[in-house]
Amino acid sequence: MFGLGWQELLIILFIALIIFGPRKLPEIGKSLGQAINDFRGSTKKATDEAKKELKDIENTINESVKGDE
Repeated sequence: MFGLGWQELLIILFIALIIFGPRKLPEIGKSLGQAINDFRGSTKKATDEAKKELKDIENTINESVKGDE
């Protein structure tokens, strides 16, 4: 996971626990999870739209080539 081992993750969690406290940590984790999920959704949507546009361009080119024959 991002090139981090379990020791590094444990240290990061410990530091976050000290900085934010045990009450805020679940809220921060939930917000981070939602942000990652939203980012994945946006990335997938953009990828799907780009693939659709490329497919439309490919179809237009193929129709143009067939029309020239």
